[in-house]
Amino acid sequence: MKTSLTIGNVVVSPPVLSAPMAGYTNFAHRELLRYLGGVGLIATEMVSARAFVCMEARGDGEPPRLWGVAEEPRPLAVQIWDNTPETLEELARRLAKELNVSVVDLNFGCPAPAIAKRSASGSYLLRDPAKVGELVGRVARICAPTPVTAKIRLGLTADSINAVDVAQAVEEAGAAALTVHGRTAKQMYSGFADWDEIAKIKGVLRSIPLIGNGDIKTPSEAVERLKNYPVDGIMIGRAGLDKPWIFRQIAQALRGETPEPDPTLRQQRDLLLKHYSLVVDRFGRERAVVMMRKIACHYSKGRPGGRNFRDKIARVATEEEFLATVRDAFVVEPDETEANETEANETTSEN
Repeated sequence: MKTSLTIGNVVVSPPVLSAPMAGYTNFAHRELLRYLGGVGLIATEMVSARAFVCMEARGDGEPPRLWGVAEEPRPLAVQIWDNTPETLEELARRLAKELNVSVVDLNFGCPAPAIAKRSASGSYLLRDPAKVGELVGRVARICAPTPVTAKIRLGLTADSINAVDVAQAVEEAGAAALTVHGRTAKQMYSGFADWDEIAKIKGVLRSIPLIGNGDIKTPSEAVERLKNYPVDGIMIGRAGLDKPWIFRQIAQALRGETPEPDPTLRQQRDLLLKHYSLVVDRFGRERAVVMMRKIACHYSKGRPGGRNFRDKIARVATEEEFLATVRDAFVVEPDETEANETEANETTSEN
């Protein structure tokens, strides 16, 4: 079983990466992942190169999504996006030469309309493998020796899957690794990730690692993807929001150990409150309450009473309301045994 992968001069062990997700993988989330353990390479939220250049010109300082990056433990990847080489180069140079990040990742997979349509970036660029190659090459040269990677989707639609062509352009341009989400841009996050299509890409890559992404929700699925598909690593996205402890479980499974069970209800509650505390430290209480509305919803996915909790938490306006809603939802009776808590978590896993 694969226990690590190498991206340029960066060893990623275990070969499990956390996906960059706008609005979620901020400094607080990254700190929580480090606390829980099991992630080989942690990524920031994706950063707009154009916004960075404009903020620099106005003297506004660094983008909020780069807060904490300078002091964070390494390895750390920062994902950036745009469609012009000059803006990408400027941000990439700062990341590699001044902030000394471990990996600079280029986003060619985001299907969100604000990026793919209005900004002609992200997955929009998949229609032009040569353009993708140009952007990768320009950034790779200015960042060297810091490795530059790319994340793509299979293509724009099921009728225009061209990930093999894009992958070749990415490698020839000097990328150190490629991550492929097994959906098309049109699918957004519906349907299922096609790992057979991801597997086809390995055959055209000469030397760089291939990282697969999409629909890995359990430790057993992580092991199965690494065992049965020709990928060098895996990336976890939404499952890492629902169960941030999944990375530790996957790391245990890859070592041949039996993954520890999901945290008890009490432990899940404490993790959620720890997450809230980290967000408060960064953003202040008022803003933290608003931000935690959507973050807290993920902790209830697949759990009995989750829908009712999500309805309530989406409306909280104060810290007192937030804390009361969390404690009511994750209530543990004083005489409740550990066995009962374990049973509840096994039910959660099956759902």
